[in-house]
Amino acid sequence: MQRFCFALDLVDDPELIREYENHHSPSNDWPEVTKNDIDAGIINLQIYRTGNRMFMIMDTDDDFTFEKKAALDAMIPKVQEWEKLMWKYQVPLPWAKEGEKWVLMDQIFQSGAKKAK
Repeated sequence: MQRFCFALDLVDDPELIREYENHHSPSNDWPEVTKNDIDAGIINLQIYRTGNRMFMIMDTDDDFTFEKKAALDAMIPKVQEWEKLMWKYQVPLPWAKEGEKWVLMDQIFQSGAKKAK
């Protein structure tokens, strides 16, 4: 298993943040997007928020690659529709590359008996 952690900001507007969270509620699931994530090798995906800052934990199988995920995303119109909709709410971090939303974070510390490789 692989683990990736990402950060992203939301537009700092309480109503838009409420809408964004509503889009991510279980009752508003987009099955094509979820299936695409599973097909890409994503085992577990969690998003946390504080203020307008978001943090995402993504656990994947060992065969997952960002290139494979991008290729699958490009083939599914519903995934493209979802991503376009999410740009209404999302603000790239100042150091994000052009067109990049979620920025991959570097692990700088881990405590406990099992250390990351």
